[in-house]
Amino acid sequence: MPELSNTAIADALEELGDLYELDGAIVHRVLAYRSAAKAVREAPVSVAALAREGRAVEVAGIGKTLQEKILALLDTGTIPAAERLRAKFPPGLIAITHLPGIGPKRARLLHSELGIDSPEALREAALGEHLRTVRGLGPKLEASVLVALDAGGGRPPQRAASRILLPRALEVGEMLLAGLREISGDGAQVELAGSLRRQADSVKDIDLIATTTRPTTLARSLARLEEIESVSSAGKSGARARTHSGLSVDLRIARPAQLGNLMQHFTGSGAHNAALREAAVRRGLHVSEYGILDDATGITHTCASEQGVYECLGLAYIEPELREDRGELEAARSADGLPRLIALDDIRGDLHSHTIASDGHNTIEEMGLAARERGYEYLAITDHSASHGFGNDVSPEQLGRQIELIREANERVAGIELLAGSEVNILPDGSLDYEDQLLGELDWVIASVHTSFGMGEQKMTERMIAAIEHPLVRAIGHPTGRLIERRAPYAVDLDAVFAAAARTGTMLEINGNPDRRDLSDVNARAAARAGVKIVIDSDAHRVATLENMRWGIATARRAWLGSDDVGRSQFARADVIDLGGAFVAPGFVDSHIHLTATGLTLTGLYLRHATSRGHCLQLIGDYAAARPGQAIWGHGWDDSSWPEDTPPTTAAAMAVSS
Repeated sequence: MPELSNTAIADALEELGDLYELDGAIVHRVLAYRSAAKAVREAPVSVAALAREGRAVEVAGIGKTLQEKILALLDTGTIPAAERLRAKFPPGLIAITHLPGIGPKRARLLHSELGIDSPEALREAALGEHLRTVRGLGPKLEASVLVALDAGGGRPPQRAASRILLPRALEVGEMLLAGLREISGDGAQVELAGSLRRQADSVKDIDLIATTTRPTTLARSLARLEEIESVSSAGKSGARARTHSGLSVDLRIARPAQLGNLMQHFTGSGAHNAALREAAVRRGLHVSEYGILDDATGITHTCASEQGVYECLGLAYIEPELREDRGELEAARSADGLPRLIALDDIRGDLHSHTIASDGHNTIEEMGLAARERGYEYLAITDHSASHGFGNDVSPEQLGRQIELIREANERVAGIELLAGSEVNILPDGSLDYEDQLLGELDWVIASVHTSFGMGEQKMTERMIAAIEHPLVRAIGHPTGRLIERRAPYAVDLDAVFAAAARTGTMLEINGNPDRRDLSDVNARAAARAGVKIVIDSDAHRVATLENMRWGIATARRAWLGSDDVGRSQFARADVIDLGGAFVAPGFVDSHIHLTATGLTLTGLYLRHATSRGHCLQLIGDYAAARPGQAIWGHGWDDSSWPEDTPPTTAAAMAVSS
């Protein structure tokens, strides 16, 4: 009899967590079981096999006690603790926990307050409007409960075919790739294709492409990989399998001369390939994974490279991330139609990171050293502001001290500029949760929505635009609030948001956290087309997650973005009017970031709220007078609305600051 799958083990652990929550266990115990269930579900190898070998503790979140429970499940088909807990509650109460919007915690509340112990009793209470008598519940819950019960709710939910976030799926895909390459030996070639290669947000299967002179042997060898749970078919043309983490695997095998055709076909989305075939037919050509058939000659052309496939069709090479049928074929017909996509090597720094001051896990200095190790020239420390609500909130007094700590760390850590910043909350009315005077002391302010996601579209749009128009806000973080596969974006008029950001010069973020990737590829492309500058950040909460920049770049590439579309604060070059003593950087340029190579100790003045040339010079003069003997700089003014319509000259700026 085959061992239990990872999915079955994860379901059992998840149920045990629900039962403990129903029993009123401490939250940490409940979360431990749910975290373990998630880790088991995503484990690339058989957790049952690991448990038999005493190695299940190698899976994150699985300790010795949980390993023993897994072994009991494997040997007896159940977990004793779950049996004991089930016996404590009426079966109908457990059924109620499966209803949308109820769950174990609310089911326990209903049982203790109203004696509800079955779906039938819950229906009667909802119809009698009794649920609203319980604190925290109301008419909306009564209505949703009745809808759920009418739809047959109360049964354990059937899991849809799961999609896995790109980083986790890519990890499994690369394990399979390495295993097949080792097995196949010299002369064979194995590559990843499909949505993994297009770097989509999430994937439901893994596509592998191989060329070899021994196709059947290679196909059958897929079953030997420890990541594979089962193989449904294996033959000369390939194999189909399933991983322990629940991903379907499709291995396609062809002759070496067909590698380009196979890679092109199994990398492009269905829509891209359909459009490609339609365009080819109009030219008397038929495209498939086997080659390109020319109607006129009857010859099928095979291509060893994808470049050859696109060239044969009269197209420039199309990068994998663009193959979604979003205009890439039309662009590829002209010599300069496709952009040079941004790459990870283009990034010079990161403007969104957290430390132990809020909900991060590393110190300022540790984050700075890790960023320097990545080759960055700057890193903004942007801990959460006073009303974040998660981890430690940074009070105004603490932010003042944090600025000092960042300045001190900047002196100690050579080779990188550490910027004092904050990720401030956009409150429901659009205001920020620090006073402007304190925000003005920061080098970088990124504002984000962290609460009240359920606002109506108009109110949310007004809220976002108010933050965008704030003179000290440089960027908006994760602008739609989505969590991939978990939470939909909030209702907001993005066209209005893009227009406001383009008008004010406020950047919008592509947040590289793989759960977010927000802005999405589609929205980031629309924003760039509207004239918005994009800033790509990691939102790192520990040294390791500085790596999130990779997923931000993946999103930017899918959005057709080149380096010119990304905010200039990502790059280390800028024209400067003067570098002697006092100087002023022109336009919307973040001088504090751009000019780290000068070696000057810089004190910054953000001039976006200057209303005229005279006002701008007055601000520079007042700022310089308060800092005698220091090199100063000003930046960020917008002279388009000034009466004079011209910026201050270097001579004028130096005169008022000397």
